Amino acid sequence: MPAATEAHTAVPADQEGLNNAQRAVAYIRVSTKEQAERGGFEEGFSIPAQRDAIRRAAAEAGAMIVEEFIDAGETATNARRPDLQRMLSYIKSNQVDLCIVYKLDRLARNRADDVAIHLALRQAGVTLVSVTENIDETPTGMLLHGIMSTIAEFYSRNLAGEVTKGLQQKAASGGTVTKAPLGYLNVRERDPQGREVRTVTVDPERAPLVAWAFEAYAVGNRSLSDLADELAARGLTSLPTPKRPAKPIGVSTLQRMLRNPYYKGDIVYKGARHLGIHDRLVHPTVWTKVQNVLDAHNVAGDRTQTHEHYLKGTLYCGCGKRMTINHARNRHGETYPYFICLGRHMGTSGCERQAVLVPTVERLVAEHYRTIELSPEAADALTGMIEDIFDRIDAESETQRRDLTRQKERLEDEQLRLLQAHYADAISLPVLKKEQHRIEGMLTDIDQRLSAYRAGREDAKLRLRAYLHLATNAHAFYLACDDARRRLCNQAFFTKITLKENLDVTSEFTGIYETILDPTNRLHAEFWQRTGQLHPDINLEHNEETLPHDQRGRVGTSTKWWT
Repeated sequence: MPAATEAHTAVPADQEGLNNAQRAVAYIRVSTKEQAERGGFEEGFSIPAQRDAIRRAAAEAGAMIVEEFIDAGETATNARRPDLQRMLSYIKSNQVDLCIVYKLDRLARNRADDVAIHLALRQAGVTLVSVTENIDETPTGMLLHGIMSTIAEFYSRNLAGEVTKGLQQKAASGGTVTKAPLGYLNVRERDPQGREVRTVTVDPERAPLVAWAFEAYAVGNRSLSDLADELAARGLTSLPTPKRPAKPIGVSTLQRMLRNPYYKGDIVYKGARHLGIHDRLVHPTVWTKVQNVLDAHNVAGDRTQTHEHYLKGTLYCGCGKRMTINHARNRHGETYPYFICLGRHMGTSGCERQAVLVPTVERLVAEHYRTIELSPEAADALTGMIEDIFDRIDAESETQRRDLTRQKERLEDEQLRLLQAHYADAISLPVLKKEQHRIEGMLTDIDQRLSAYRAGREDAKLRLRAYLHLATNAHAFYLACDDARRRLCNQAFFTKITLKENLDVTSEFTGIYETILDPTNRLHAEFWQRTGQLHPDINLEHNEETLPHDQRGRVGTSTKWWT
């Protein structure tokens, strides 16, 4: 049978039989969509079983079923069920003698709703019949009806409480309490004692694509719509159901997926976070980067960030406002693009700078790359000095790793004690959320630092050499890039490129190139090359504390390696 959202089903019957028999309607309900689709059948198992029992009861009573109403996957705790309401409307305008249900709790599990529904049936002259319960309009039958209705309500409320308690315990233990998100599969297994255990496993087909989506978006140069198109091309689809085939995911679904902390190993239940026992698909560091990109792009649902030019977003006016693209048409009807100050364009600043043609700005920025290049000799000196620093830091890293591991264990123990205190009503949910947010930030910081240590010294050296090689060939490399790669190159080197009123170009470097291109550090490198010793101003003892929290432990990519 169709789900509850579809119209009720008319049951054919010959007119002569109807003239000589009582008219009956059948009402069937199952509580969950799973029951409505169990076994891969369109109606599952429960709906046909109820239908057969109702038809037998109708035949025994000499009644003919004229209409059948089915609510598939609808709770009986309220009366706002589509086919129940259609049935109540039907009996008001059609001659009906009996309403047959398999059990009273199929009709209602709320005493107030049971009374209202029974009153509506009586006003329409319809007698309620239960296949499994002996109820009628006699005083004894009405007493049994009331008792069964009260028991049904008690069972429903008690079950809801037990289910909630069980879900809280499962979440506290790291179990998945909802349908697993895309990239995972809900499975049923048997433990050594033969008991059924519902758990979650990684979807071998979709999980690699989900993980790739996080890595790709974390770079920051893709819009959500572009990423959705790429995922569709790679074959990522939703899970099929008996009623819906698999299909590529949309932008809003993708945005919700990228926001879901489940992928980094967290279970969120009733606002509280728990460490999940499922395999995470995304490292917490990558997940945090993705959140930062989403926040920076101001993504909401299906909104995406578009880029009209590879300098847009990086280029600033000398007044401090961003510069944006605009188009003008000359007297010959030709359209040409130019950069304008967004502050002047929006009237939010007193800037009076004139618009600059886009090709002119492109040429000026390309020429700026000449001014930031390192000589091969300076690059060699910096490489030698920084690798010496790496060697010294690495000798102390084992002690730091042990300390970080102990800190992580203490924080995880604190998380567990907080949850236990919350479940014992010792602390409120807002306090729990605040403390969990604090601990989560500290754990993410520790995970980043441990991950950086695990990456190893050699990986840091390889990346350093790549950065320095790019710095020695910056202008030629930039000219050889297409527009997309020029955007990436600008993002790698600069946090901001400023176009002054006199068309001079200045820039602010990202952390890695702020270090590499710092004139003071070049002098330190020359000192190291001459003497074989680190300059006295380089203080390794307190080096870690001089880094921002999101850079500590990330040897080779930090904002500063030394003070």
